[in-house]
Amino acid sequence: MSGTKEEERKGSSEWREFFWNPRTHELMGRTATSWGLILLFYLVFYLFLAGMFVLTMYIMLLTLDDYSPTWQDQLATPGMMIRPKGDQLDITVSVSDSESWDGFVRNLNTFLSPYNDSYQVQTNDNCPPDQFFIQEDSGEVRNNPKRSCQFNRTMLGDCSGMSDRFFGYSRGQPCILIKLNRVIGMLPGKDGQSPSVSCGAKSEDRDKMGPLKYFPPNGTFNLMYYPYYGKKAQVNYTQPLVAVKFLNASVNTDINVECKINSNTLADGSDRDKFAGRISFKLRINDK
Repeated sequence: MSGTKEEERKGSSEWREFFWNPRTHELMGRTATSWGLILLFYLVFYLFLAGMFVLTMYIMLLTLDDYSPTWQDQLATPGMMIRPKGDQLDITVSVSDSESWDGFVRNLNTFLSPYNDSYQVQTNDNCPPDQFFIQEDSGEVRNNPKRSCQFNRTMLGDCSGMSDRFFGYSRGQPCILIKLNRVIGMLPGKDGQSPSVSCGAKSEDRDKMGPLKYFPPNGTFNLMYYPYYGKKAQVNYTQPLVAVKFLNASVNTDINVECKINSNTLADGSDRDKFAGRISFKLRINDK
């Protein structure tokens, strides 16, 4: 027993001596000078790493342009989107039930508020149509902010919410707005031919869709709205829209619709994204 106690006292003494040795003035086996040199080394080492990181970030930022991306890894053909937003691109309404389409009407009114004619006249230019609105910089002198062309809400005709505040939903003739995603510097046409949108039903629903009406006429995205120079350079840019009105679609049945872009410079889809330049959605109009 005495041997065990003596070993415990010896072990405890060795531990205390390791933590602080009063004879050599060592803390955990090192003198104050040794600890100071180690701390100084790590301080210099981490300051060096931080400096390298800051320098690398600074050099990288020097290569970036505030107004346009240095590199663009984009699809050859941009995607498309529709308004109003339905549940997973599913637009279902009942003509006799205003609650089924009231949210869609509010969504369209909110989305179109920046397109009001009064606002467009104040902020944007009345540009000549069918030609690109190119605004080049002069050497290193930036031509910023760049101007934008007017897209007036009344250009959407029956789908503007002006002549019919319910966008046709109350009569079973709904309007769908289509926009092409923004791509900086894209020129989506040549030889004065503007890209256009065409919609059709999938093969199994071809007899259900009925006639369509497009606004602006022929469903065109006029060339004057291109190129897009970016949100910071072109602060008042108004994205062009195409409205599609379903005049006599079959009721009480699902209609699978696909809309696509027609352009002499934009390819139909791609290997990376078969839905580039097109969008599919389901439309159902119930009469009760």
